[in-house]
Amino acid sequence: MDAYYVQAQLQLRYNKHRTIRNEQQKARLLVSDFPGLSVDPILFQLVNAQHFPGFEDPRYCLVFWARPTDAVRQLVNIIQQKLCEVVPDLWLMPLQCLHMTTLEITHSLTAPEIEALVHTILPKSEEITNYTRSHQARLVKPMLSYDASAIAISFLPAAGEGTGDHNDTYTYHHLRRDVYNLSSSTGVEITSRYTVPSSHLTIARFIEKNSFVRKEGENLVHDPAKLRTFIDKIEGVNEWLKASYWPKDGRTVPAGGEWIVGQEQGFDFRKGTLWYGGGETIRLGKGF
Repeated sequence: MDAYYVQAQLQLRYNKHRTIRNEQQKARLLVSDFPGLSVDPILFQLVNAQHFPGFEDPRYCLVFWARPTDAVRQLVNIIQQKLCEVVPDLWLMPLQCLHMTTLEITHSLTAPEIEALVHTILPKSEEITNYTRSHQARLVKPMLSYDASAIAISFLPAAGEGTGDHNDTYTYHHLRRDVYNLSSSTGVEITSRYTVPSSHLTIARFIEKNSFVRKEGENLVHDPAKLRTFIDKIEGVNEWLKASYWPKDGRTVPAGGEWIVGQEQGFDFRKGTLWYGGGETIRLGKGF
């Protein structure tokens, strides 16, 4: 049996999830009676603060984030610019705010409720935030995923690809499990929204309902051709990623095409209004 048989099966499941989801979202977006983009009303108000004075995001969260390496951030920057060529009004996640949620402990609570949970987890936080120093999981094969509200870049757990000497026996799937178990051991109830096999970073969101419309007389109507152009762009970027950043036999994986979680910095134990990359770091783990 292949040394990485189990890891390859995990990779297949992660890839199946993101591939099927893209196919489903494409079908939903291209239907003739597409109802329009799902604009996040809270982000819309934050971006257009001049029209909503005093508005603040009321949803406080508590998470352990994995921060991407500089090489991954630079890849995201290139992709964001490519997407803006066809949708100039996209909201782009600032590069310094990019994150992958390894564990969402809870979400949409009040600040005092979050503080009570922080107090409970804090004694264990050093062990958790530094966990990647001794438990290193590699991610490969970046690809864009999308729906009517946002675009993300997703990775897959590695299974022996490339020419490096990294041991892929311990995968990101195992890392998510361990962080969950360590956090649960403090007595905190985990009420995460993330249960699917995914390792992704949100890189852009739609904040304008009219990104894919055209004018007919005095009215704005949905323009399927504009939406098709956008989907074609995403699929073109995915082909480019596969050709340029995926592992190939006997070759080193290009910078940005792989990510060992914990490189450069450990987990970011973070609280606050986190939905768009904000919030406050409670403890930042050490990288390797």
